[in-house]
Amino acid sequence: MFGQARFAEANAPLNAALAAARPLVAVHRGTGLGTIAENTSAAVTAALRQGAEMVEIDVVQSTDGEFFLFHDGYEPMHFGVEKNIRTMSAAEIRALEYRWCSDAAGVRYGVAELADVVRAHPSALFNVDRSWWFWPDLLPTLDRLDVLGRAVLKSPVEDEWLGLLDAHPVKHAFAPMVRSHEDVIRVLALPEINTVGFELLAESPDHEFAQAGYIEWLHSRGCFALLNAINLNNRVPLFCGWDDETSVLADPDLGWGRLAALGADVIQTDWPGLLVPWRDALGVERASEPATA
Repeated sequence: MFGQARFAEANAPLNAALAAARPLVAVHRGTGLGTIAENTSAAVTAALRQGAEMVEIDVVQSTDGEFFLFHDGYEPMHFGVEKNIRTMSAAEIRALEYRWCSDAAGVRYGVAELADVVRAHPSALFNVDRSWWFWPDLLPTLDRLDVLGRAVLKSPVEDEWLGLLDAHPVKHAFAPMVRSHEDVIRVLALPEINTVGFELLAESPDHEFAQAGYIEWLHSRGCFALLNAINLNNRVPLFCGWDDETSVLADPDLGWGRLAALGADVIQTDWPGLLVPWRDALGVERASEPATA
């Protein structure tokens, strides 16, 4: 079981998924291909129908307090506008259209609303990214949306975000982004946070996170390891360069295979249609079972 024993009920959906398939496949922003835009309900559906067990979503808040799915900074590419979505009202956000997904006949493809997406997928697991700036309002919203057990929050390891989670009465699952063992220890020292795992970031194979036994040590603390196979446009490796491009263009054993062999409990990808059948055909053995914290 991942997470502390006292949070077992809240973490039951996540633990059930990890018991059924490891490494779990998490899809970065859902599957946005062709006329399906990323970070939308359709992208979540597309990811799940390719066999993924979890979908990563980016959450933004409008200036008047409503929540939408979008990774800010991509407004020029998706909408042809220079204004950051975080500076827009809900009405302005609803007026945006994904340029290549809306058609000439007048069919609009707008920005997805958080509530609509989670309600449309009542059994899906979500990894909630880029939302920590909005947690004072978002955490109570997630409480009302009844996603306890299905939403895994993440953030950098910073006092402000840790303090908000520590104080919030509803203990949503947390898997922070960490770059060092010191980050891990800092989070584990906070028992009022429902830490279930860690997103380990390591640029090269000589990083401590890439050493044999580190993920087993995390398991002994009741925590899973999420390793990234995704490639970002800045080309900085998120985990040793054992990534999607290596797996898709060269050999999956040199990318996803190395993540799985190290003991990854969750692999985040942009290619679930290839990763899921590779995983299922391989029948990856579990490195170790987590201890009960």
